[in-house]
Amino acid sequence: MRKTVIETAKRVIDIEIEQLQRLKNCIDQNFERAVQILLSCKGKVVVTGIGKSGSIGKKIAATLASTGTPAFFLHPAEALHGDLGMVSKDDVVIAISNSGNSSEVLAMLPYFKRLGVPIVAITNNPDSELAKRSSVVLKLCVEREACPLNLAPTSSTTNTLVLGDALAVALMELRGFTAKDFGLRHPAGNLGRKLKLVRDLGHFDPKEVPIVHENAPMKEVVLEISSKGFGATAVVNDEGKLVGIITDGDLRRFVQKGGNFEKDLAKDVMTKNPKTAKPDELAMEALKRMEDHKITVLIVIDEKKKPIGIIHIHDIMRGEVA
Repeated sequence: MRKTVIETAKRVIDIEIEQLQRLKNCIDQNFERAVQILLSCKGKVVVTGIGKSGSIGKKIAATLASTGTPAFFLHPAEALHGDLGMVSKDDVVIAISNSGNSSEVLAMLPYFKRLGVPIVAITNNPDSELAKRSSVVLKLCVEREACPLNLAPTSSTTNTLVLGDALAVALMELRGFTAKDFGLRHPAGNLGRKLKLVRDLGHFDPKEVPIVHENAPMKEVVLEISSKGFGATAVVNDEGKLVGIITDGDLRRFVQKGGNFEKDLAKDVMTKNPKTAKPDELAMEALKRMEDHKITVLIVIDEKKKPIGIIHIHDIMRGEVA
């Protein structure tokens, strides 16, 4: 029995891969036209559909919104009972219907036409009423569903989902959407933590940032490291620019070599050209730098190479805002 179930799973996957390949082969100038319409939208992208198409439409709207294209899902039934007022003349509609003849979707079209709103149709029926009344038609090109009865939306919903992803990614690339932009839209959870900026997680209060002059005696260095509690201190020159760093490890090696805390200076013990971070870089980039070089702290510098903050690996791992 297990073998039969496994075979069924593989058959379903094979069918859907086959239908996705058909979709790939169907991508033409209409896709480019649809992207340009969406890119030039001055308002929001309104995604609509009923049933399983509606479920996929919600995901498409969410993906667009989180990747730089303002969008929301409009349920056809709710739209026909007042929510059409959410649509403005500056919007663009993505209407999803496998058959292209869903009555609830078609009922909204006259309102969209009065507003002069462009309609991007996603359908498996290019001869449908929806297709005829749309600005551009994106064909799903599904020959058969993975359902053995060829009834339950399976291949068609998969193709719709992938087509929505293709639209979102194309728009991301044209907008120059960055990981930082993505992070601003995902502030929570593990993903949000990784996409926060160094300035969100580091310490930037001048009273907290450990800094000593390169000519400071090692006794002063020890006091600075101990009082600030980061296990390290930045070392600066007369211009206030970063020239080195001294860590707990450097102190241990200094003691082992018989260093003199009264006479030896910071510049004699520091590690020159230390790894640093910028306030506007992603925290995950700073974390990778720490992991690659097996260090636990980075001095944050400004464009003039002056220390303005410090970030510890624990700050990033906890995701706490300083």
